Amino acid sequence: MSQQAITRVAIIGAGRGGTSLIKILHNDPLVRIVGVADIKSNTPGIQLTKRLKIPVTNDYRKLLRSKQADLVIDVTGNKEVEEALLTFKSPGVAVIGGASAKFMWQLIDERIKTQEAIERHLHEYQSLYSLYVKETYLAISEERARIALDIHDGLIQTLIGLAYHFDVYEGLQATDPVLAQKRLKEIKNLLKAVIEEARNVIFNLRPLSFDTGGLLPALKNYLAAYERQYRIKTDLKASVEEKKIPTKHKVFLFRIIQEALSNVHRHAQAKRVWITLDINRSLFKTTIEDDGIGFDHRQIAHNREKWASFGLRGIQERCRLLGGAAVIESHPGQGARIMIKFPLEEKEPKRREKN
Repeated sequence: MSQQAITRVAIIGAGRGGTSLIKILHNDPLVRIVGVADIKSNTPGIQLTKRLKIPVTNDYRKLLRSKQADLVIDVTGNKEVEEALLTFKSPGVAVIGGASAKFMWQLIDERIKTQEAIERHLHEYQSLYSLYVKETYLAISEERARIALDIHDGLIQTLIGLAYHFDVYEGLQATDPVLAQKRLKEIKNLLKAVIEEARNVIFNLRPLSFDTGGLLPALKNYLAAYERQYRIKTDLKASVEEKKIPTKHKVFLFRIIQEALSNVHRHAQAKRVWITLDINRSLFKTTIEDDGIGFDHRQIAHNREKWASFGLRGIQERCRLLGGAAVIESHPGQGARIMIKFPLEEKEPKRREKN
């Protein structure tokens, strides 16, 4: 590119307008900023020019006398500078000031804001996508581990017991027919338990769909199966309208409640669990509380392995994906409470005004 094709620009004023001009013109291959003038040395524009290694002066007249610029732009709004530029004459040098200069830097400033907003949103969505992929992988791993544990602790143990009773029954048929018949009844009861365990496993393996049934029916079905399997009484109170909850939120919420209840039957030794769902304007609130043995929350919070094994990290991660948070409270002998809050609608972050 020839030297003649480059426009050499001098900027007077390094406040908000000058800073906007410097940001956009510095990256233009057809423009070279030959100098910036401002009487204040601590303005954002002066600091920016120093980082970009652009010549700086506190006297705009020196900038004019240098005769290096093809274009002089005044964004000070200073009457003295405006009058000086009116009398300034130099062959081949154009001057932009007053309302024209203000209009120019305002357009540029809006363009910069738009670019920054796009970059900020892109970064937010990239972070959210990365977190979502990570959370999906963790959720799948957690679901596999949970189902494997349910099968091992429930279905397989019941099948082992059933095989043992068959062996005993086979030996009693010839020696004690009466006792053999008693064992046969026990085998039938165990067989019913095996069928129930298998149904629960199948229920947990089914993909969630709230298109027809809705969140509340899905929760009620799950709680009914949960009570039958673990003999823990559940109490669901919901004052919500299904149509106000996005489908993605329903899936995440179901998984959060499912994880919390899984913790209860594994660790809490509880007899009862209370689940409440409530909507306050645009905020969704859920509480899961049990009457179990509780735990030392501070001790568990400082132990990463226990925090993860208790499923608390997964609950917090899912809440964070929804833009919300989970507060976990527990003390030994006092049960545990998980309080979840998240907004139903995503809000644009407030843009800070520049002075």
